[in-house]
Amino acid sequence: MLNKYVIQTPDAPAAIGTYSQAVRVDGTVYLSGQIGLDPNTMTMVDGIEAQVHRVFQNLRAVADAAGGSLNDMVKLNIYLTDLKHFAKVNEIMATYFHQPYPARAAVGVASLPRDALVEADGVLCLQE
Repeated sequence: MLNKYVIQTPDAPAAIGTYSQAVRVDGTVYLSGQIGLDPNTMTMVDGIEAQVHRVFQNLRAVADAAGGSLNDMVKLNIYLTDLKHFAKVNEIMATYFHQPYPARAAVGVASLPRDALVEADGVLCLQE
């Protein structure tokens, strides 16, 4: 039988649809996509740099609530509405993650919820 738990924290934006902020199954945590929403106001922060920081801050809050940290991230997916921001994402990501970095994909998309410029989701592996 699976040990399945829903992860929820007020330190990240509340789910704006039919999903959980994260789901933990045994030692694996699946983090839903985070966009640049401020969890206190549920409004989008302005500009690509602020949105990238907010995305990683939101992911960190959910990882913390799951009993882990960004250091436990093994897979990260990043979605950008404009791939010209890829270098800025790399620069900011280096301030939140340390080697060994998680496996990662960066994908250009036509649009994101709430007109976000960036979204990211990921998978954590935690010690049982």
